[in-house]
Amino acid sequence: MKPLNLRVVVADDHPAVRAGVQHTLASSSTVSVIGAARDSTELMEMLSRHPCEVLISDYSMPGGHFGDGITLFGLIRQRYPGLKIVVLTMLESPGIVHSLLNLGIPAVLSKSDSLNHLLPAIHGAHANGRYLSPRIADLANALDRGDYGIHMLTRRELEVVRLFVSGLTINEIAERLHRSKKTISTQKGTAMLKLGLERDIELLRYGIESGLVSANPSGSPAGAMDQAPASS
Repeated sequence: MKPLNLRVVVADDHPAVRAGVQHTLASSSTVSVIGAARDSTELMEMLSRHPCEVLISDYSMPGGHFGDGITLFGLIRQRYPGLKIVVLTMLESPGIVHSLLNLGIPAVLSKSDSLNHLLPAIHGAHANGRYLSPRIADLANALDRGDYGIHMLTRRELEVVRLFVSGLTINEIAERLHRSKKTISTQKGTAMLKLGLERDIELLRYGIESGLVSANPSGSPAGAMDQAPASS
């Protein structure tokens, strides 16, 4: 049997992460890292010039011409259907995990977990299997229970998130809902913690990918307000 030698490209906007991944895989006899990219522009150029079997990529990688997250991975799967993608991310949102699994991403790893999960994730993805690191597996279990996403938010938190992702500022939301700016900021922050999001751009992306930005006349996502608990 021919020895396994998988060509791997690494993409992450943090130099320390790229170096850590390359160091972790350097001693492997079955994997060769052939390139590293810091954004989607470099990544797409690299993929066009250097064929590989596996891509290890961060989820949030701003600055490139091809976007990041689901948008980027969807484009890559379209252009390179045989390429296996391993997502290595600091984001721990069940909604994002849901989107990745729905897209057909075979392996998702949390940066909170050990980089020792990289090699089995690469092998698993290459073998058409699924590999989730422990933190991501916990989120996947939450998906199976339906205990995720907007269902975790109170009615008031959901209302604030919906208005924020639709483009309103904290001041505008406070004025519209007749609450203080401090209350709105607290409710937004609590919602982001529940969703595993750290930055506003991540919340905006989540709102789009989860359908919180809706065209229905009331401005509410269909059914969302009915499903959220009534506590504040």
